[in-house]
Amino acid sequence: MSGPAPLKLAPAGDEESSKRRQILDGARRLFMELGFDAASMGEIAKAAGVSKGTLYVYFSDKNALFEAIVEEVGSVHTASTLDLDADEDLVAALNRFGMAYINMLCQPQGGSAVRTVMAIAERKPEIGKRYYGFIVSGWISKLAAYLEAQTHAGRLAIEDFELAATQFMLSCQATLFLPFLFQAKPAPSRERMAVVVQSAIRMFRAAYEIRPA
Repeated sequence: MSGPAPLKLAPAGDEESSKRRQILDGARRLFMELGFDAASMGEIAKAAGVSKGTLYVYFSDKNALFEAIVEEVGSVHTASTLDLDADEDLVAALNRFGMAYINMLCQPQGGSAVRTVMAIAERKPEIGKRYYGFIVSGWISKLAAYLEAQTHAGRLAIEDFELAATQFMLSCQATLFLPFLFQAKPAPSRERMAVVVQSAIRMFRAAYEIRPA
């Protein structure tokens, strides 16, 4: 739904940042509660505690608002991805990475965000691409870079680093993320996450680690 043309410029400085933050927080709560389609700009304005006119000063439509939320979530998640030292022990590095990754996926707002994006990605593929680019690919890239360094050091035998990184990450999701995503089970305990990540590490080492003769 398109809104009226803005009648004024957005305020500058701290006031602009605070008002934009207020709108994004309110919109995020409503999107998570109602989903993208059911959340109207009028309802978003109410949830954010601003007038509808003010909402349109900052965002031209619901698509622009949702994309801003995806970009913000992506920047936070990308910043939170662990930096892996090329000299760090393989098992320790994979354990730290795997635990951080599955913990990020299975936090309450994480499942809601994925469900919301999946519901609209077929009709609005640009939003799905943004979510994947900002969140998923950032984690893959970090791990792939570490695996490449380990391979060059002669510790691993990997030809496709992105594939190997993705395989490990998906192994860390096993029995955890899909039941959580579809609300078949609650968020897994940290103890259960650790069991699954350790299993993923064992499979990964069996496939790629170079063992001494």
